[in-house]
Amino acid sequence: MTLHKIPLLLQIVIAILLGIGFGTIFPDWLTRGVLTFNGIFSNFLGFIIPLLILSLIAPGIADLGKGAGRLLLITALLAYVFTVFAGVFTYACCSSIFPLLIDSSGSLALAQGSASALIPYFVIEMPPIMGVMTALILAFTLGLGMTLIPGSSLKAGMNDLRDIITIVIERAIIPLLPIYIFGVFLQLTAAGEVASVLGMFIKIILVIFALTLILLLIQFSLAGLIAKRNPLRMLRTMLPAYLTALGTQSSAATIPVTLKQTIKNGVEPSLASFIIPLCATIHLSGSTLKIVACAMAVMMSSGSAMEISQMLPFILMLGITMIAAPGVPGGAIMAATAVLQSMLGFDDSATALMIALYIAMDSFGTACNVTGDGSIAVIINKLYKA
Repeated sequence: MTLHKIPLLLQIVIAILLGIGFGTIFPDWLTRGVLTFNGIFSNFLGFIIPLLILSLIAPGIADLGKGAGRLLLITALLAYVFTVFAGVFTYACCSSIFPLLIDSSGSLALAQGSASALIPYFVIEMPPIMGVMTALILAFTLGLGMTLIPGSSLKAGMNDLRDIITIVIERAIIPLLPIYIFGVFLQLTAAGEVASVLGMFIKIILVIFALTLILLLIQFSLAGLIAKRNPLRMLRTMLPAYLTALGTQSSAATIPVTLKQTIKNGVEPSLASFIIPLCATIHLSGSTLKIVACAMAVMMSSGSAMEISQMLPFILMLGITMIAAPGVPGGAIMAATAVLQSMLGFDDSATALMIALYIAMDSFGTACNVTGDGSIAVIINKLYKA
């Protein structure tokens, strides 16, 4: 089996295990070589992030504004509300749960200890062409502007840029992620911090799995209240979509099953055929839940504060970023990297841990995303029938 045919999750698991295994036996000169690669990769990631934001958000806003009218806008708005609610819900739960599970003394000080003496052989500077906030403001300005002008040349150019950046993510960044994760865990093992990191991983995975199930119950309870239907029966009907997403780890691949089960829940086929494919792209409540929980875990482990005044703007911006996230494996966390670094101050090591944690639970988030699409469809179906 060639490397590109191995699921990304399995690649990440192998990278973590190899990093832990080799962390105690690699000589310093070889570890420095791996750190050199990690430095180059993280600098390239920093370079590409503003372009990623600009190329995804600007045409996304233009599509919403120009495109399909009332149904599209209602669906996008409801998907955003669900996504933001998932973030706020996660913050409220994790603020109570994590202090009982995670050491908040700052014991996880990345890149400290013996590994701190090891530095890359060289550094290749790749300064981004603009800052993250500049990219966000420019993306909103261009996106809104494209909805107001009659021409389409700029929109076509932005679509081409989006295609290029998506190819970079899919063919360069994602395939190299396992090597990057290997280097991070190699460094953590050399520093004697890997045990605390793995302990945190296990706790967070269990918490996030439970939270995704509770979130789905809330979403379908709301849909049941609006549509006057039994929420548990509707959720049970969506179970094949949930299980399919667990296996495929792909919202797109699960669309036929999600569509079939949504129609069984009483949604008009014409509405379901529009809403389900659209929500597979723009509704990422499960992904948002994972990102917020993982971010809080990493922040607490490093002794950082998690005030609502800091987390709420992050969640609101994350909701927009999720709508624009590319539909490739790991695309959501790659798009969220910019917000994590600009609004929560994550450094390269914290970002790498976030990526590893996120991908380790990719199935749970995807299953939550696609199953929740069914609740949105039920709500919109009721609104249009009213």
